[in-house]
Amino acid sequence: MIQPEVYSEFESWIDYLLETNNMPEDTRAYCFNLYDEGENIYSLQIVAANSYSDTDSDWPCDQVWSSGEDIFSIDISDEDTKDRQHAYEIFKDIIAEYLLNGKYRNLLTSYLALAMGYIDGELEIIYKA
Repeated sequence: MIQPEVYSEFESWIDYLLETNNMPEDTRAYCFNLYDEGENIYSLQIVAANSYSDTDSDWPCDQVWSSGEDIFSIDISDEDTKDRQHAYEIFKDIIAEYLLNGKYRNLLTSYLALAMGYIDGELEIIYKA
C-alpha cells in the first residue's frame, strides 16, 4: 500500500521536473533508474532517451536528458521487509498511481515506453505505446 505522504512527495518531485525542464524533441522513451544507497535508502532518477528497443535493454544509455542529482529517495527502515525487491515494488506502485492520476501522466505516456529498473539490473517496461 502506498503511503500518502510518500506519494505526495513523489508527485511534487516529478511534477517539478516535468514543469521546469523542456524535454528534447528527440525523446523517445523514459526510464526510472533505481539506486540502492545502502542503509535502507533507495533512490529514483528519471532519464529521457532518444531511442527505444524491445530487444536491446541498453536504450536508456542513449540519454538526452536526466534529472541528474535531483533524485527522489525513500527510507524503508520502518518497513517490515527491508530489501531491494520491496523498495522496487514501492516505486513501481507509486509510478503506477502517477500514470493513473498524475498531472503529467499524458506526457509520460505520449512516448514509446516507460521503464524502470536498478542501474545494475534488468529493466521492466511499465508502459508501452
